[in-house]
Amino acid sequence: QVQLVESGGGLVQPGGSLRLSCAASGSRLNVVSMGWYRQTPGKERELVARHTIDRSVDYADSVKGRFTISVNKARNAVYLEMNNLKPEDTAVYYCHVLNRIGLSHYWGQGTQVTVSS
Repeated sequence: QVQLVESGGGLVQPGGSLRLSCAASGSRLNVVSMGWYRQTPGKERELVARHTIDRSVDYADSVKGRFTISVNKARNAVYLEMNNLKPEDTAVYYCHVLNRIGLSHYWGQGTQVTVSS
């Protein structure tokens, strides 16, 4: 099994910054990609940013230039630095890992990010 533990998130004013962290653990952990998704009520979960084992990085168009994803392979950790936050960034953010064994998907518990004045 693989476990993901998220931290960070909270309430921030427009234009502010937040940093999300996620640490993965488990005896069967063999990461293909790590990333972040977000979801608002009534909408599907959407990709925010993803970092793959071959070092390719993908961002949603809406966050390009404002968000930065990084990984610490030694710690199986992924981070999301969010700058110039906007009210439309308000959502529950989920850490995601695609594991090589069985190509299994794992999700964090979710952390709320609220951007409001």
